[in-house]
Amino acid sequence: MTEVALSAYIAFYAYLIMLVVQWSVATFSKAKQPNAVPGKIDENLSHGSFIFRAHRTFHNTLENSALFIGTVLFAFVINYQSPIFAMCVWVYVIARLIHMALYYFIATEQNPSPRTYFFLISFIANIVMLILIGLRLIA
Repeated sequence: MTEVALSAYIAFYAYLIMLVVQWSVATFSKAKQPNAVPGKIDENLSHGSFIFRAHRTFHNTLENSALFIGTVLFAFVINYQSPIFAMCVWVYVIARLIHMALYYFIATEQNPSPRTYFFLISFIANIVMLILIGLRLIA
């Protein structure tokens, strides 16, 4: 295994760990609440509530996971080993980690919020990864 491949694998592994952490935080913060019902969140909650922010953090990550996971696994399947691709995987993961931290600690309804910029960074990193794969396929 090359260092480039290993770097991308480690970044992808870190992303999966982040998903587990987000699920745990969202699940256990909500479960501690009186009268908590599995699968339901109080519709009156908003950004002022950590439970709301933890729930939204996890769901926002899930909403973006299909494209990221599909892109990375596709690159792994075609054995695409590019330092730029690996760097993009790391940029995506780090941006999502910062997005998560900002969502947990900053309660704001402001748009754009500080977390929006890290969402955009991760989105752009994913688009660059797709372009790199496309260029590899047509080469």
